Amino acid sequence: MVIVDAALRKRHEAGDPVRVAMVGAGFMGCGIALQFSSAFAGMDLVAIANRHIDGARRAYLESGVNDICEVGTVSQLEEAIFRHQTAVTEDPFLLCEASGIDAIIEVTGAVEYGAQVVLRAIEHRKHVIMMNAELDGTVGPILKVKADKAGVVITNADGDQPGVIMNLYRFVKGIGVKPVMCGNIKGLHDPYRNPTTQEAFARKWKQKPHMVTSFADGTKISFEQAIVANATGMKVAKRGMFGPVVPSGTPLVEAVKRYPLDAMTEGAGIVDYLVGAEPGAGIFVLGTHDHPMQQHYLNLYKLGEGPLYCFYTPYHLCHFEVPNTVARVVLFGDAAITPIDGPRVDVIATAKKDLRKSEVLDGLGCYMTYGQAENSDVVAQEKLLPMGLAEGCRLKRNISKDEIITYNDVELPSGRLCDRLRLEQNEYFSAPAQSQAY
Repeated sequence: MVIVDAALRKRHEAGDPVRVAMVGAGFMGCGIALQFSSAFAGMDLVAIANRHIDGARRAYLESGVNDICEVGTVSQLEEAIFRHQTAVTEDPFLLCEASGIDAIIEVTGAVEYGAQVVLRAIEHRKHVIMMNAELDGTVGPILKVKADKAGVVITNADGDQPGVIMNLYRFVKGIGVKPVMCGNIKGLHDPYRNPTTQEAFARKWKQKPHMVTSFADGTKISFEQAIVANATGMKVAKRGMFGPVVPSGTPLVEAVKRYPLDAMTEGAGIVDYLVGAEPGAGIFVLGTHDHPMQQHYLNLYKLGEGPLYCFYTPYHLCHFEVPNTVARVVLFGDAAITPIDGPRVDVIATAKKDLRKSEVLDGLGCYMTYGQAENSDVVAQEKLLPMGLAEGCRLKRNISKDEIITYNDVELPSGRLCDRLRLEQNEYFSAPAQSQAY
């Protein structure tokens, strides 16, 4: 971070800030706008696009920015950037196409809409920072291929759990400890929660009910851990992960003893999560070391006798850290977390209740489905429906509660980019069983 701070200070002193644009102005987008205006020199948030322009304008106003102009063309946006005037628009593609913008932050949480934005940004050689685990966990590997070919960086963000996990993973690996598990911590997991049950909580924290439902029903953490698996080469030890529940407040170093050692130490390791451990909002990495003297040192440094050593970060600060990701990408070409190759883990659609033939599936964090993490080779072999593609699919048969939904069970909506990207991803990474699902 000292390197990032110094590089940003130089850009600020030279009057040459990193220029960033953002698509999405919901709860998280507003926080990002506030962070750019209040805590970071050397970077400017020059434009915000939102489906409803009042939301984009509100994000700026709440962050103390008042000199705002509405733009409807690329040339108007470029002129606003030249005049150092912040811009708002309902057209996200203007941000992707305009010159004078170094990176796009995509914070919509929507798979199809987000895919269109990210692909257009890559085509116009913009770096992309996603706060969209659902998109990343569905077609992230093929978007990374396209970004590499365009010579730009695509990454998820510091601050959210996957980015925090990856930072810690890199640290642990960098000191010579072998990571065998990347873990996430939850306070609640109930796959049957829905927007009605979560409405009061959402209202309290000024969030949308479907969003907080995706946290509670396990869909979000499944996507987050899929992203980590795709960035590290890890897998899941079982469908849905172990997710042990411990008494509330159980110290993390005690809670991690609930995992079977052999599941972690075989192959490249696993991703998983805990419910109820303290620190309640953090992440952790478990590692091993095979050198007796280094084991002695680790014990001296209060990490215990092994064979597992627990490293953890007791917080994740989401929007507070997003500008760090932008700086890492633009100034150093360093992704916080991005796929290393083809998909290792996917998130599959599972019935939240009994579903009936001809029903059309609703969206993430709603009433009909929840997501579970599964290894991508199994997803391919069994033609399982990715959770990120489930919305809008029409059922061909009745589906029982907790039953996994397959491609054979649904009719896909026509003309979606996300389906085409998924097919391209399957074919590019040689997953013939999935490719045939179309």
